[in-house]
Amino acid sequence: MPTYEMPLLLRAMSKPETTVVLKRVAEAIFNRGGFIRKIDNLGLQPTPYKVRAHNLVHREAGYFIIHFEAPPRKIEDLLEEYRRDIDIIRNKAYKKSDEPIPPCTWHDEMLPVPFRPQVQKLLDIAAKSKRGYTYEFKYNSGLDYYPFQK
Repeated sequence: MPTYEMPLLLRAMSKPETTVVLKRVAEAIFNRGGFIRKIDNLGLQPTPYKVRAHNLVHREAGYFIIHFEAPPRKIEDLLEEYRRDIDIIRNKAYKKSDEPIPPCTWHDEMLPVPFRPQVQKLLDIAAKSKRGYTYEFKYNSGLDYYPFQK
């Protein structure tokens, strides 16, 4: 099953009411054969603009992000159920890409800064780019003296 990420905007409610709505959201996912990996609570925040949903105007909402896995054919049914729920202002499901886990670079990061490979690359680039742009004064300019006090 693919992994999905669903941001939810819930109307401003007290904690017990919010808990009931989140349980309802979770049950809908479970009933469709999915399971929840994680729920992030971003808190009650003002919306960036007035949001109209279910004949009400909302100026603040409870922001949640639900990470879950579910069969792809059941996602449309899930979103349709959430569209009809009057406590949910906005919802959308995004498929998370399977990013490979980057290799551990702990040993490189524990080196002193001048000896790290990334810093060495930057120093090489800087040394190469500096050669072409520096100007050196040529003493055979035709003058018998250096005009800028040595």
